[in-house]
Formats: sequence, C-alpha cells, structure tokens
Amino acid sequence: MTTHRLHLGLFFTGVGPQLLWSQPDFAEHTHIDTFVQTVRTLERGLFDAFFLGEGLRVRENRGRVHDLDVAGRPDAITQLSALAAETERIGLVATQNTTYNFPFDLARRLASLDHVSGGRAGWNIVTTDNAWTGENFRYGGWLPHERRYERAAAFVEMARNLWGGNRVDTHGDLVDVAGSLGVAGNPVLFQAGDSPGGRDLAARFADAVFSANTDYDKAQAYAADLTTRLEAYGRTRDSLKILPGAQVVLGDTAKEAAEKADWIQREQTTGPRAIAFLEQYWNKDLSGYDPDGPLPDIEPAEGELDPSRGTISVEHRTGKLERIAEWRRLDLSIRELVLHVTPRHNTFVGTPGQVADEWARYVRTRAVDGFNLVPQLLPGSVEDIVDKLVPELQERGVYRTEYEGRTLREHMDLA
Repeated sequence: MTTHRLHLGLFFTGVGPQLLWSQPDFAEHTHIDTFVQTVRTLERGLFDAFFLGEGLRVRENRGRVHDLDVAGRPDAITQLSALAAETERIGLVATQNTTYNFPFDLARRLASLDHVSGGRAGWNIVTTDNAWTGENFRYGGWLPHERRYERAAAFVEMARNLWGGNRVDTHGDLVDVAGSLGVAGNPVLFQAGDSPGGRDLAARFADAVFSANTDYDKAQAYAADLTTRLEAYGRTRDSLKILPGAQVVLGDTAKEAAEKADWIQREQTTGPRAIAFLEQYWNKDLSGYDPDGPLPDIEPAEGELDPSRGTISVEHRTGKLERIAEWRRLDLSIRELVLHVTPRHNTFVGTPGQVADEWARYVRTRAVDGFNLVPQLLPGSVEDIVDKLVPELQERGVYRTEYEGRTLREHMDLA
C-alpha cells in the first residue's frame, strides 16, 4: 500500500459518440461560456488539468460531415489562452499534432501558453499519418506510417532544447530548425501511448501518458511494461504519470447507475452512427436503410476496411466477410447490432462510494496514477464528478483537499 494520490483531468474532446448531443440540456459545445463554466467547475473540484482535443479536419462519412462531429471548434492554444485568464490554478493542456505543425512555431506557441498561464500549460502530443487529414495541408500524405513516431521524437527533442534556452541547430529530412526561441516556458508533456511506438515515445519524453487500459489487470500489466521501458531510458516509474481515459456513470444506487449507463450507451448509438459503422464494412452508401431495421440485403463491396477517416473506431481491419456472415445469423437490427459488437469499455459505473473504492485500489497499488475523464453531458457529468465523487475520494485520503501549488508540474508532483 502507498500514499499516492489520484490525479484527475477532463478531456474535452469536441467530437465523438460519447457526447449526448440530442439532450435538451446539453450546453452549446463551441461557445466560450461552456468552456469557462466547465473549467471553473473543474478548478472547484481541484482537478489537475483541462485537456482540449484538437482536430485538423472535420470528420466525414462518404463525403458528408459526420453527425457526431462539430464544426467551428476553435484552435486549442487560442482557446486555452482565453481560459488562462478565467482561472487561477488548473492546468491547460492543448492537443497538438507533430505531423502537421511546424516544429519551431508550435514550440513557441506552447511556450507562450505556459508563459501567459503562469506555468500551467501542457502539450498532448499526437501523430497523424493519413492522407485524408493531409489534404488540408500542402504535405498531403507525405509521411509514411512507420515514420510518424520518428518525426515526433525529433520534434519533441527539438522543442525541449528550445524551452531549455538552447540554440537548436538540427538538420534532417523530418525536422530542420536553426535558432533559439526567445520565450520562456516548460509545458508538461502528455502522450497517448498504447502502441509499441507510442509507449517508447512516452517512456523517452512524456511526463504523463494516456492509455485505454482501465481494466485493473490490464492496467497493472501496462504499468509494468512502461516501467521497463522507462528504465531503458534511465528514468523511474515516478517520473511518469499513467492516466487512462475513462468515462464515469454515477447513481444513488448501483441499479440506478447501471440503468443510466445502458441509457447513455443507447443514446450514444445514433442512427447515423450505426449506419456509418456498417458503411465501413459494406463500403457502400447505406443511408437509405432504416437504422432500426434489418441488416442491408445487399452484398458488401470487395476490399477490406479503411478506418482512416475517423468515422467510428473498428477493432479489426481484415476478415470483414466472415464477420458480416456472423452478424446476419444474429438477426438483429442495425442499431442493435452496433450496440452488440461495440461493448462499453473504459467506463466506471456505480455509486460515488463504489467508484471511489475502486479508484482507491487502483492508485494505492500504482496500477494507475489517475484518470483522464471524458464527459457525456455538459455540464451534468462534470458537476456529478465534482460534487459527488470528489468528496468520496477525499474521504478515502486519495485525493487532495486543496491545491498545494500553482503550476501544472506542481499539481502532478513532477520535477
């Protein structure tokens, strides 16, 4: 048993099926007032950080903007700079892409966010290799898949040198920079590291890492693997915080929480989302089919899956014909099938006390250092966590009762 405390962040994605767009009390998602209200509630709940997702192209499905995406989302660093003036303590983390940004320019903008926020900035490092996103840039699909982490590593190393006050003089085919920054800053580095390349990048550079491993045994195995990778780079387990992405569904009773979780999952599986899921397998326009009717009575096109357009995640890219044959034998509607084959992952369901007990076990055994939470409703999901779950965590001694520092590094107990 240890005395480690839980670290919490909130990941404001801006896109995706987890958000219940159709609910009448859902806050206007691109309005600055929604961001301000959310981040102030998180600060009241003593969260480490507010993470802002970023997208460099609006998701589409067969040439149409997907109904679960959002148009008009502001640039992350611009938005977080505005929120820095509305808050005092909470960290502000921008998701920024190493593939479609210029290294020197991004390093300067991130350092500027750290400067204006008084040391509260963070960088969620992401990579992209697909030509679909690249169509918005003159590079097109110029970066091969296997080189995305190679560029990311060179990019981050260059940025850290610039932030350290050093003159950089590096010339390669992926990063080519000569000069010094002239802006003080030291943003906290976050990395989503589930693939081998992502885990290595996190072990080499990151201060905190995201994962999809919320199952306790998988979380322990992930932590053990990262510890080994950290040692290879001369780092210790304490130098890196592990924060899996998770959703939380709370109820006054376990039964109420379970029923609410089932309702949320059904609400998240909209008709267009269910149709879009099948279109990836059929590779044909299925918009004329009823989401609550039977599976399409036409045969799918040849060729395996291409999930690069980000419509909806799929676990398998091959073997689609066999999978479709299995689905037909289930005799389910399109929407029911999607609910059946996309089970609920990374969700903690229960009373505030039950979830707090489970999280206390995770952090005391160092399976994780905390969670990066994804809300389903705004402001409701955030208010439930802050007003109901946080007091239970504090009662168990695994969550702070006040901020003890002013910077994001201090909140996360980082050097």
